[in-house]
Amino acid sequence: MLNLAVNLLILFGAPLLLVGVINRTKALWAGRRGAPLVQPFHDCFRLLRKGAVISETTTPVFRLAPSVNLAAVILAGLMVPLAGGGAILSFEGDFVLFAYLMAMGKFARVLAAMDTGSSFEGMGASREALFSGLVEPAFFLLMAGCMAIAGQTSLADALPALQRSGGLLQVALVLGVISFFIMLLVEGCRVPVDDPNTHLELTMIHEVMVLDHSGPDLAFLQYAAALKLVIVGALIAALVLPPAAPLGVSAALLLLVLAAVAVATGLVESVTARLRMTHVSQFVFLMTSNGLIVLAVVLLFKFGGLR
Repeated sequence: MLNLAVNLLILFGAPLLLVGVINRTKALWAGRRGAPLVQPFHDCFRLLRKGAVISETTTPVFRLAPSVNLAAVILAGLMVPLAGGGAILSFEGDFVLFAYLMAMGKFARVLAAMDTGSSFEGMGASREALFSGLVEPAFFLLMAGCMAIAGQTSLADALPALQRSGGLLQVALVLGVISFFIMLLVEGCRVPVDDPNTHLELTMIHEVMVLDHSGPDLAFLQYAAALKLVIVGALIAALVLPPAAPLGVSAALLLLVLAAVAVATGLVESVTARLRMTHVSQFVFLMTSNGLIVLAVVLLFKFGGLR
C-alpha cells in the first residue's frame, strides 16, 4: 500500500511541478526571476473554477475529448515503472496497450480540433497526427530491443534490461535515453518540435488544437500534456536507475531524474529555436533511427556473439 501511495503521489503530483521547473529554468537562462514553481498549480485550479465557452458548431465530441484524453493518459501512466522499479498496473504485453492509450488520447484531441469546423485547427491536427505516426514505430523498435535482452514483454521488466548488461549494450542504453528524450519533446509539445508559448499561426501545433477549449476542459488538456512529461521521464528513469533499490531511495532517485529531465528540457528550449515545419519530421525521425540501431546492436549482441 505504501508503494502504491508513493507512486500515485509522484504520478499525479509531479506533472505540474515539472512544468514549473521548466519555466523557471527558461527564466533563469534568460536572466529573469521567473514565476514560482507552483504557478502551474494556480493556473490549473483557476481554470477549474471557470466556466467553459462552447462554440455552436461543435458536437458532444468536443466536450468529451478532453476527458477521454486525460483518462487515456492516466491509464498509460499506470503502466510505466515508477518508485520501487514496478508499475502500478503491469502485465505481459502491456507496452502495446500503453502505446495505443497514448494514441487514443491524441486521437480524441484531433477529433475535437476537427469538430470545431476550423481549417486552422484542422491544420494543427494533421501536423500532430503526422508526428505521432513517426514516434510510434520508433517506440516499438526500442521496446523490441529491450525485450530481446530481457525476454519479457512488460515495460517494468524490459526497460531495465539494458542497464543490467555491459559492453556494447551501453551504446544502446545511451541511444535509448536520447530517443525517449526526443519522444518527450514530441509528446510534451516542447521546442524544437512545438512551442507552448507561441502565437504564430503558421507554427502552432498543440496550441492551435486547444484554442476553442476553455475552463475545466482546457485544464484537463494542459494537465494531460504535463502528465506526459512525467510518463516519458519515468521511461528514461527506468533505463538508468537500479530497479532493486529500496522504496525511499528509489522515489528520491526517480524525482531527481524527473527534475534533471525538466531542467534539460528547459535548457533545450532556451538555447534552440523551433524548427521549420519541414525539418520537424527529420528531427523526429532521429528517434526511429536510434530505435533501429538499438535493435541491431541488441540482436548482434544476442545472436552475433558480440560482447
